[in-house]
Amino acid sequence: MNKQNGMSYAPKGKPNKVVNKDEFRFSAIGLDHGHIYGMCNGLLEAGATLVSVYDPDPKKVAAFVGTYPNVQVAASVADILSDETIALVAAAAIPSERAALGIQVMESGKDYFTDKTPFTSLEQLEQAKATVERTKQKYMVYYSERLHVESAVFAGDLIQQGAIGRVLQVTGFGPHRLNAPSRPKWFFEKEKYGGILCDIGSHQIEQFLYFSGARDATVLHSKVANYANPDYPELEDYGDATLVGDNGATHFFKVDWHTPDGLSTWGDGRTFITGTEGTIELRKYVDVARDNGGDHLYLVNKDGEQHFALSGKVGFPFFGELILDCLNRTEHAMTQAHAFKAAELCLRAQAQAERMMPSEQTT
Repeated sequence: MNKQNGMSYAPKGKPNKVVNKDEFRFSAIGLDHGHIYGMCNGLLEAGATLVSVYDPDPKKVAAFVGTYPNVQVAASVADILSDETIALVAAAAIPSERAALGIQVMESGKDYFTDKTPFTSLEQLEQAKATVERTKQKYMVYYSERLHVESAVFAGDLIQQGAIGRVLQVTGFGPHRLNAPSRPKWFFEKEKYGGILCDIGSHQIEQFLYFSGARDATVLHSKVANYANPDYPELEDYGDATLVGDNGATHFFKVDWHTPDGLSTWGDGRTFITGTEGTIELRKYVDVARDNGGDHLYLVNKDGEQHFALSGKVGFPFFGELILDCLNRTEHAMTQAHAFKAAELCLRAQAQAERMMPSEQTT
């Protein structure tokens, strides 16, 4: 794992195989974001068989084959989609191209597993919904800041067990390190990346829906800005939003590209959850100035104060559940409605966001 750069951060967990070799075969298409490695790692650890890969960039393909040496290099997208033994396609294409690829994959009779953000427009979302309804295939999303974080998995278990009562409020902080020189050109083109609330904000809204149990929400207010990157005028380096769920739970989150160079990891991601009977704090990737390892959870309830160091202890059940959902046509890993609602709300937050202008410095 590269903890300095979030774009190449690819967690590995404890193998927990739910299928045997070749029982669930998948391929990778679109290597534009490094999250594809985390997606593939999770599926492989759950027993899936990685069969083939395609990307038009031979350098990206060579790097992928270096990591997964048994994978076959396909000559085209069509070669993968025509392979009837492939059950699922994992993809991390340029964000604005993810919906079109997903529709193509589902039309071929395969399930689709895409990196976040899954869409850059509400029109794309509606097209994907119609394709899911018509084909009955899955359009699943890699919301990695919950699905691939052991403290977040454990928090979900605690909430389901009633450890903090009914969830009233979720606050999320998702700072990231920019690493501008290492970013591809599309990263700075808003039409292609969708905006900061659409992109990394999608993690935060998905977590709110999951932890609170809300099935829908209203975006009360949102704002974005480019405070410190005038060389990249289409980049939004800051964003925040406030939402209220259909069950009354509330949410505030902040995301940005301002992680200091001195931090030991790419971002000090934290989540605070307030319930009627307790609180949970997640320090996902680092416990600043105390422990540069991640996955710390702090629980306070009627039983007192507890700290859980969870790295390497919980695993990532989503991937095995996803495989079994694809095989059995169930929805235990994540419902399609949940995946789409998180995407819709981040798109709405982005669309209505007020743009803040940096004030001029005075002396």
